[in-house]
Amino acid sequence: MSSFVFPAAEAAATPNEPGRLSAHILTRGTFEARYYAPRGTDPQVPHTRDEAYVVISGQGTFLCDGQRAPFAPGDMLWVPAGAEHRFEAFSDDLAVWVIFYGPEGGES
Repeated sequence: MSSFVFPAAEAAATPNEPGRLSAHILTRGTFEARYYAPRGTDPQVPHTRDEAYVVISGQGTFLCDGQRAPFAPGDMLWVPAGAEHRFEAFSDDLAVWVIFYGPEGGES
């Protein structure tokens, strides 16, 4: 991957970090980009920083803070720090960019 373009196909070939459900792609300051492609179920737990997902492929339902909404490729999903969230009833080709940012505890 170059310093400025991060093809999803190359990210998909990057192994997950030990103990993580996603592959680390880039960190700069508080910005952290990861590639996530759950299969079967999504065992996530709340995170300590705000995060955004950009759907690369797949579709399903996203649960965040007690609310469910459908998603499809090209959609962006936002999760405040500490919120329960997960992908539900999603297709086998689900892949997303995960962007963590900001301070621990989230931004106000």
